[in-house]
Amino acid sequence: MTLSIDLSDEELEKILLGDRGKDLLMEKVFNQILQAEMTEHLGADRYERSQDRSGHRNGSYERQLTTRVGQLTLEVPRCKDGSFSTKLFQRYQRSEKALVLALMEMVVQGVSTRRVKKITTELCGREFSKSTVSRLAKDLDEQVQAWAERPLQREYPFLMLDAMQLKVRRQKAVRSTTAMIAVGISEDGQREILGIEMALSETEEGWRRFIRGLKERGLSGVEMATSDAHEGLKQALQEAFPGLIWQRCQSHFRRNVLDQTPSDYRDQMHEVLDQILEASSQKEARTRLDDLRERLEEKAPSALETLEDGFYETTAVLALPEKYRKRLLWANMPERFIQEIRRREKVIRIFPNMNSAKRLVGALCAEKHEEWSTGRRYLTMDEYFGWKTDHAVENPLDGSTSLNGEATAQSTTVPT
Repeated sequence: MTLSIDLSDEELEKILLGDRGKDLLMEKVFNQILQAEMTEHLGADRYERSQDRSGHRNGSYERQLTTRVGQLTLEVPRCKDGSFSTKLFQRYQRSEKALVLALMEMVVQGVSTRRVKKITTELCGREFSKSTVSRLAKDLDEQVQAWAERPLQREYPFLMLDAMQLKVRRQKAVRSTTAMIAVGISEDGQREILGIEMALSETEEGWRRFIRGLKERGLSGVEMATSDAHEGLKQALQEAFPGLIWQRCQSHFRRNVLDQTPSDYRDQMHEVLDQILEASSQKEARTRLDDLRERLEEKAPSALETLEDGFYETTAVLALPEKYRKRLLWANMPERFIQEIRRREKVIRIFPNMNSAKRLVGALCAEKHEEWSTGRRYLTMDEYFGWKTDHAVENPLDGSTSLNGEATAQSTTVPT
């Protein structure tokens, strides 16, 4: 659905100069989204003659949408047979409700700042109680829980994992809490957020519990996982998916190498890393590193040691066909999504409890999952399945197959 926002000179002046500028802009955007959804539903625009038309418009009704910038009044279109139902409110308000609920919980528990009280009063009015918060939270928790426990019914050849730290009030103190996120690319090339797990800290047991839960929901067919070098995560992946190709996130690895590089040599180290990591094969990357060894031993010996230690893990992606490498050599997909969560989290800063943290992160995950899984395909997988067939070797003991029998997470050394 293509959408262009049309603003008259008068409307633009109100937005730029008026007190409700941001509100008016959002109202304009959302109202045009609703009209575009109706056009898509009917198969025809207003007054358009079309044989493909499936119905006719029948006016509209007002509906209020509460957001962080205030109360918006939207004009929801109707069709004559009553079959039109917009997903805008369901998708948008789920995360907005989670955000506002976290603020409300801070107020009723007496841990909010004056800034939070002001925002919450503007969004919700002055009258709300603990029972109101509890009732709203129960409904939203059920939605998030249903998404988080849904069965995974397809295979996911590519897996990306990352974690973020949140500040949560626990045991009468503000404590760091971990949110673990898994993103998968399915057998038909769609991106999906597979699940989240809240943990007291990022440990091997936490990752093991998270991955075990994903497998119990049906996660299968994983051939390659990309993540940072957290030792507990590596161990959990090895146990869950024997023979997995593990790709160490190259952006994390670059930072690790540069941290060990003298400041006056970092510009050159960027070029060195580009030469090695952008090679066409792991064998070529190894040759390039060997050719640069003498210079690195002189200029940056500690960085060379880090580079050697992580070389095979960081170049594992070079075993795949070239078209898949760029999108799988780092965990930038979950990292970018985590940045989106951060923008919402900054409004709260410190969550009043674990449930409010899980509610907001889970609601955002559910919305992003819907956007990705129903959007444009992320990868075409035909070439990958052809490559997999060419590299498969049958296990004489049980008849199962693996990639050349050597592409294991333990060694992370893969044939090219």
